[in-house]
Amino acid sequence: MNILGSTGLPVSALCVGTSPLASMPGLYGYAVSEERAVATVTAVLANQKINFIDTSNGYGEEGSAEKRIGLALDGKGLPPGVVLATKVDPDPRTGDFSGRRVRASLEESLSRLGLDRVQLLHLHDPERISFAAATAPGGPVEALAELKQEGLAEHLGVAGGPVGLMRQYLDTGVFEVVLTHNRYTLLDRSAADLFRDAHERGIGVLNAAPYGGGMLANEKQQRYAYGARDDRIAAAARAMRTAAARTGVPLAAAALQFSLRAPFIDSTVVGVSSPARVAETVALAETPIPDSLWAELDSLVPPSSLWLDPR
Repeated sequence: MNILGSTGLPVSALCVGTSPLASMPGLYGYAVSEERAVATVTAVLANQKINFIDTSNGYGEEGSAEKRIGLALDGKGLPPGVVLATKVDPDPRTGDFSGRRVRASLEESLSRLGLDRVQLLHLHDPERISFAAATAPGGPVEALAELKQEGLAEHLGVAGGPVGLMRQYLDTGVFEVVLTHNRYTLLDRSAADLFRDAHERGIGVLNAAPYGGGMLANEKQQRYAYGARDDRIAAAARAMRTAAARTGVPLAAAALQFSLRAPFIDSTVVGVSSPARVAETVALAETPIPDSLWAELDSLVPPSSLWLDPR
């Protein structure tokens, strides 16, 4: 177990992301039934090597990911030692991301999950609102601070994409945890400095989407980082897959362990869509990887001009 920054929360190096459990075939290319989703959460809760679950108000229609987690919890609350993080999202109909909406978002989440509080609450994808509006009186940042004071959220985080924006939010002093996605992978190191600096400041660091939206786990994946792929990024991924194959290592194992071995990352968020994927993810985390492969993979990283946050 790792301690999540200064929060004191003990979290496993692997965190299960539940976005796939919301069944969003438009994003992932496949549907997930309610039965399968509940079985997946049940498998996570039974796994001795994972104690950390990540979800969001906005995952799926009417918060379907949270609803399915709630069904798995069955009104019994979180088992001892399990940490759950969720996120506040704008109103899906109006786009409202005011302080009032933030409070409503958490209320919806607690109702779906069957909980009276959460250990970690993130401001989700704040790039959907200006920083000035987010930090203004009556805005989402003020509302989050109030929810923490009221005990409805034990700790606050910010979860989004662009590293420059994440730095701005961390500099407010409100947030104890930072999460960003697709920006510390075998293909992209955009978040490396952000993560190192946050770790040194005692801020918890969560790295999501270590497979680059699937490209590093599935060679047939036609998308990268939830969007259209660049052929040069795809070529780098193919070269990395070839290098890994020469050592008998699945590229997915190297992609996952690239994040797990970073001393400044407290937990790596990996989306799962079935009980089998839970077991497979643990196995990938434990796959032996020769030191020589890391050096070769480093030599194949695309230039920083191709990263999600170019340098």
